[in-house]
Amino acid sequence: MQQIKNYLDSIAHISNEDWDFFMGKLQRRVFEKKEIFLKLHTIEKHISFIESGVVRLFIPKEDVEKEITFGFSFKNQFISAYDSFLTQKPSAYELQALTKTTVLSITYDDLQEVYHQTQIGNLIGRLTAERLFLLKSSREQNLLNLTAQERYEKLFKDRPEVLQEIPLKYISSYIGVTAQALSRIRRRIS
Repeated sequence: MQQIKNYLDSIAHISNEDWDFFMGKLQRRVFEKKEIFLKLHTIEKHISFIESGVVRLFIPKEDVEKEITFGFSFKNQFISAYDSFLTQKPSAYELQALTKTTVLSITYDDLQEVYHQTQIGNLIGRLTAERLFLLKSSREQNLLNLTAQERYEKLFKDRPEVLQEIPLKYISSYIGVTAQALSRIRRRIS
């Protein structure tokens, strides 16, 4: 619980009373490596803070080689099928733990209660939403403005742990190239 407190304290000061109320709504959940914890066409009921592990956001396909990985989330980040969470409509993608992953989760209903019952809830919600938006915006800009090699290099500059924790087939999908093209990029770099 200290990790999420440190993270939220970096955004804004939270009174002990508000923190205790919020903490009482959190539930620790553990997902095993490769476990899909939000399936396609289900409604996202949680927003979660990653205490440890790596999560992949992807669009499943019948042919698993054609799945589209469009995001990763890491320790000390929030994870959710956020559009489904906000609208309470079925998700168009899945969430999968790539490593054993521990999260602190709050349900949609409990978060609404935090917004209404605490002084700081709305501010934290807005700032967290803004950070999720900035991650998404950055990803879209990278896809539009950078070459595949530049996207690959940027991913490992920003997140050096990726190489050890994420299979290359997911990385190639994430940067928008085939596995063969990623192999060529990696050979050129080394």
